[in-house]
Amino acid sequence: MDENRIENFEKMLSDVQRNYEDTVLKMEKLKAEGKTKSATYRQLMGNKMTYQSMLSMYRIYGLIVDE
Repeated sequence: MDENRIENFEKMLSDVQRNYEDTVLKMEKLKAEGKTKSATYRQLMGNKMTYQSMLSMYRIYGLIVDE
């Protein structure tokens, strides 16, 4: 059970990190197009903040380390 739990954690962490990076890239594209006041940009900002919060919690508990 512990191995499955660790595997699931690693999968979740990978997904959160990938989603964070994808979100940042989409935001940068919209910003370059001057669309920072769009609903899409604002939704992406909310998603980015959620992912940042999750990644910060992982760091606080020593589950990931910045390189």
